[in-house]
Amino acid sequence: MKKKLLLLIVLGIFSFNRFTFAIDDPYQDTKSNKGIITGRVVDEENLPLPGATVFIKKINEGTISDVNGYYRLVKLNEGKYEISVTYIGFKTQTQQVQVKAGETITSDFVLKAGIELNEVVVNGSLQGQSKALNQQKNNINISNIISSDQVGRFPDSNVGDAIKRIPGINVQYDQGEARFGHIRGTAPEYNSVTIDGDRIPSAEAEIRSVQLDLIPSDMVQSIEVNKVVTSDMDADAIGGSVNMVTKSNPYKRRITGTVGTTYNALRNKVAPNFSLLYGNRFINNKVGVTLAASVQDHILGSDDVEAEWDEDGTSKMLMKELQVRTYFIERLRQSYSAAIDYKFNNNHKIDAKLMYNHRNDWENRYRVVYTDLDEDVAVIERQLKGGNHKDARLEDQRTWHFALKGEHQIGALGIEWKGSYSKANEDRPNERYLQYIYEDVEFTQDISNTEKPYVVINTGNATDFNSNWELDELTEEHQYTEDIDKSFKIDFNLPMVTGKNKNSLKFGFKYKGKSKNRDNDFYDYGPIDEDAFNTNAFSNTIVQTKDNFLAGDYVAGTFIKKEFLSGLDLNDANSFEKEQDLEELAGNFDASENVTAGYLRFDQHFGDLAIVAGMRIENTDINYSGKKLILNNKGKVSDLVDTDEESNNYTNVLPSLLLKYSFSKNTILKASVTNTLARPKYIDLVPRVEINEKKSKVEIGNPDLTPTTSINLDLMGEHYFNTVGLVSAGIFYKDINDFIVDAVSSDYTYLNQTWDKFTQPINAGDADLYGVEMAFQRQLDFLPGLLRQFGVYANYTYTKSEVSDFQIEDRNDEDLTLPGTPEHNMNASLFYEGNKFSARISYNYASDFIDEFSDKSFEDRYYDKVSYLDFNASYKFNNKFNIFAEVNNILNTPLRYYQGYSEYTMQAEYYDVKINIGLKFNL
Repeated sequence: MKKKLLLLIVLGIFSFNRFTFAIDDPYQDTKSNKGIITGRVVDEENLPLPGATVFIKKINEGTISDVNGYYRLVKLNEGKYEISVTYIGFKTQTQQVQVKAGETITSDFVLKAGIELNEVVVNGSLQGQSKALNQQKNNINISNIISSDQVGRFPDSNVGDAIKRIPGINVQYDQGEARFGHIRGTAPEYNSVTIDGDRIPSAEAEIRSVQLDLIPSDMVQSIEVNKVVTSDMDADAIGGSVNMVTKSNPYKRRITGTVGTTYNALRNKVAPNFSLLYGNRFINNKVGVTLAASVQDHILGSDDVEAEWDEDGTSKMLMKELQVRTYFIERLRQSYSAAIDYKFNNNHKIDAKLMYNHRNDWENRYRVVYTDLDEDVAVIERQLKGGNHKDARLEDQRTWHFALKGEHQIGALGIEWKGSYSKANEDRPNERYLQYIYEDVEFTQDISNTEKPYVVINTGNATDFNSNWELDELTEEHQYTEDIDKSFKIDFNLPMVTGKNKNSLKFGFKYKGKSKNRDNDFYDYGPIDEDAFNTNAFSNTIVQTKDNFLAGDYVAGTFIKKEFLSGLDLNDANSFEKEQDLEELAGNFDASENVTAGYLRFDQHFGDLAIVAGMRIENTDINYSGKKLILNNKGKVSDLVDTDEESNNYTNVLPSLLLKYSFSKNTILKASVTNTLARPKYIDLVPRVEINEKKSKVEIGNPDLTPTTSINLDLMGEHYFNTVGLVSAGIFYKDINDFIVDAVSSDYTYLNQTWDKFTQPINAGDADLYGVEMAFQRQLDFLPGLLRQFGVYANYTYTKSEVSDFQIEDRNDEDLTLPGTPEHNMNASLFYEGNKFSARISYNYASDFIDEFSDKSFEDRYYDKVSYLDFNASYKFNNKFNIFAEVNNILNTPLRYYQGYSEYTMQAEYYDVKINIGLKFNL
């Protein structure tokens, strides 16, 4: 099937090759009496207005402008037409256009802000809302849009923080920044992240989920969250797809930027940040160039406590382990993009885009661990995590994305092709750990408050670090992960019937080839003269205890200095012996995937009713190889070998039907039935085997996993206010099949031997997920005086999931929910928008949810409820300069996990308040 689809793609390219590169378009049918009108819709600042309604009343024919404001009307008879363009928040504009047979006529529109009823000025956040709402209104599918103007009105520095404002989306945090997104109660692995419609690879080794904190929010033109996908979109989006539209296609010269600084209260440090954008057109407007850059430096940290619990046989929980962690981090985020578009003529255009994102994360972690707390005596570990890059561990994550796209109009037939190359990698060179231990420690547990448990040490020499402690480990690791995507697609769009009952046929093909590998190397080091090493280490210590440790009254204590660890020459054979730790190499793997897809999409209008019927077929072919590790009955590596390459091939047929009925120009009902999927995580598909004879446990991968699939039902009603606002409500249901979890079995027979514990990812069961989604946003222009400058932005989502046919031993009769499904999710924002001054206070809430199953309910991991409060304000000196201030995490909300029951803390990590101030300019 894959070869046949590739052949069709090649034939399609050659068939239209003469048209594609005909600069003068000599093959246009000049004998036809049909003509074309094309153009662009922009505002008074020459910024594109996506989602504008372009309409010719005389013939009842219209279209919608795309993300860059372009529109095209085809199959027009010769004659004079009056074109009107309408846009929420802007004045309607009309133009007379003379169409000639066989010609393409250009007609651009520059719309003026303002509402005819009361002349409310559309600027600032209102203009951002206007762009977002027009796109959302005119999309056939259920979606939410955030424009770049709107992003700038919230205190959100990256894409993850920005999308948490959207109905039905909650995010999970890493060191105080939103990293992964949940859409409509589905975990990150059920959603996709794309740049300009291209699925981008992940720098994370084991998962497909893309880190949303990698891309600064000021690098995108808009963020589209498609909660319903059509057949011309990739199908791997059970919850939805987050598409980042990059900046390109300038209308005229534009120079904008930001200069600012960020302050973190926990570290009491400031760091600079800036962004710059330049766009212009050259060579008689045929060539457009857009260059953008963003650099954000953030010095941050966290105070963290973690615990592990167990039952004592009487349903009472006891603490097995307690950790107190102190993090010191610097995170430098850089993003650069370039876009060039060349317009051969009105019917032929090509675009080239390049985006590079780079995040360096330097981290030192000081960790004290109290373990064996379920025994008579405990062990205490004091560990420093660091490296020799700025005396810290370096996590270097990078992504590259390059795309070349062509758009061609051959009479009424529209052709679009696109090739792209994307790469993501994570490099952790010279990651070092130095750990000392103290054994046989007498202790008592204080679990009177299990949300903040404590350990009291009764052995005097063990209360803090000193020469009585023993060296336990000195290690260095080099981790490297690489993920590469190569894709090509071609789409054909043929309008057939025009007018009130117009229809069109769209079809196309896509191929994506993926390769991913993880290559880690790990060494244990032993000082040749351990006494001299320890003497030197004990003379290089630092106290990390803080009076205001945010997680509670915990004592971090004394640790080895980071400079001592980074300064060690571990390759000096006269000072250290080293041994490769093969157990740490067991997670290495190589993977390749090829996805070939074809689709049909038929759009039919019956007056105010629009119907889209589609069919998509995706074939997936995978090849994976990993490692087989055997630990003998002494816990030592007895064997580490490559596994045989395992293959799998499957095809998914995915029909869809979407309906949209317009009761009026601003009141709409949308309904859909779609089919989507989510492919398994990389690490789950790897044919890896890890056997531990000493602990009698086995863990293996599963290359025979099938993708999770879902049948989705959606119904949404939307009413848009002329004064830039929206009220909407809808329901959704997902019939999810074959979701994947790690199945843990006891007394399991494998390789003719019975093991105490056997773990393997499996297609564990099915789930029903349903929810209600409501949103309201409105400028309060109906109020008198100053109050009319205020506005409200609010949304609420309720989700509920029920698991059935669960395949984990002893848990199939329990009432369980799908991992990643918070029951309640809410946003509320009150803003003031004046001519000079604007301000906004924003609240975000998400309830708790199960994050990871275990074989016992009291070992399940939950992500606790969160409440975030943010504030931002700006003052506009003139049309070119304004200053701003942003305050994040006013409530000092922690990242908190709990085990089994909400009162048993697994992790509570605090980040404190972040402040960002700066100057924005528009030259």
